[in-house]
Amino acid sequence: MTIFRAAVVQATPLVFDRERTIAKVRELTREAARQGAKLIVFPEAFVSGYPKGLDFGARLGMRLPEGREDFRRYFASAVDVPGPAVDALGEAARENAVHLVIGVIEREIGTLYCTALFFAPDGSLLGKHRKLMPTAMERLVWGFGDGSTMPVLDTEIGRLGAVICWENYMPMLRMHMYSQGIQLYCAPTADDRDTWLPTMQTIALEGRCFVLSCCQYLRRGDCPEPYRAIQGDDPGIVLMRGGSCIVSPLGEVLAGPSFDGERILTADLDLDEIARGKFDFDVVGHYARPDIFQLVVNERPTPPVVSARSGQLADAAAESGH
Repeated sequence: MTIFRAAVVQATPLVFDRERTIAKVRELTREAARQGAKLIVFPEAFVSGYPKGLDFGARLGMRLPEGREDFRRYFASAVDVPGPAVDALGEAARENAVHLVIGVIEREIGTLYCTALFFAPDGSLLGKHRKLMPTAMERLVWGFGDGSTMPVLDTEIGRLGAVICWENYMPMLRMHMYSQGIQLYCAPTADDRDTWLPTMQTIALEGRCFVLSCCQYLRRGDCPEPYRAIQGDDPGIVLMRGGSCIVSPLGEVLAGPSFDGERILTADLDLDEIARGKFDFDVVGHYARPDIFQLVVNERPTPPVVSARSGQLADAAAESGH
């Protein structure tokens, strides 16, 4: 498929409400598919929310009970991978025959992760990417991903991957994605600043790939009570203003940015534009200097506990070189 339509969905989740947010995802996926989209991308942490403005009651050396309750609500609304919520998201992809990329808050044991999930048109889960480096206070509520979830997936519409929010400012991570031949570079984010669009244009030019970025549109009134945001209690306060966009391999803005509410932005992508762009710049090919610069990537999982059953301990020791 050389030319197809893609969509980025700038929308508002039902914060801390997994089931109602997934129901909205299904509605928005249906609407984007009606507009002809074969690839649909949702924002970072869409299920079930990016808790903008909360501090979870954390102070140096202490945690407030109210903050612990905020975390409990967040944890309760998170997504098990695999699990029923993943099945429901897969059904949204299947019933509309689309590739779906969506940001979720994933939980495993007692830790939350900021994760992007990839679904095929048949509803199957193709893979996931856990955010490697939560930014600033995100580290209070999210764990760190490792190198085992950085896929670029070979699909019928092109080579598809995701880099989340400020991971996009990690040059070595970008280089790893380019080295896998990424063509459809998804950048779900919570960054709604004016500087985000030129960042996306730079990445499109650097990687000679299509960049699809989407951010939530969120007002204080969209959040459940209690919601002790530093921005205050005025329901009209905009916590995240969007800024979603689609950019071509030569840095042309094909859609967006939009800052005026919930929107589905679409663009027709011609994958032949990638080869036209790489004619004069391929950062991992003819424009690289491997005699001077090389990147080493550790793609092994790094679990904190390794079982000795079935030789796992020996395998892990061999992989680590010990």
